[in-house]
Amino acid sequence: MKPTKENIYHCLSRVIDPELHVDIVSMGLVYDVTIGTVQKETGPQPKIHILMTLTTPGCPLAGVFREMVVSELSDLEGINPKEDIDLELTFDPPWMIDMMTPEARAELGY
Repeated sequence: MKPTKENIYHCLSRVIDPELHVDIVSMGLVYDVTIGTVQKETGPQPKIHILMTLTTPGCPLAGVFREMVVSELSDLEGINPKEDIDLELTFDPPWMIDMMTPEARAELGY
């Protein structure tokens, strides 16, 4: 699978929040995905930057999410998941329930 923005969001939609059992895209936790290029010995390679948040700043699953994201993106062509994925956590703006898709809100009873 090529590392396009659409394919990256598709992969990220398979990352399920272990506590809420809803994917991180539907939860509204993924703020932005950008694809850049980095020069390596083998030539230019894609570099993925994911800007995301967590439901709370003290979320104990912060490290778990990184592992889950890297695992789901490992199917992308030409990507070394441990080197070519930059996962940046931010809390600005803070996550709010209205960032979820209507389907996710309905599933969680909001």
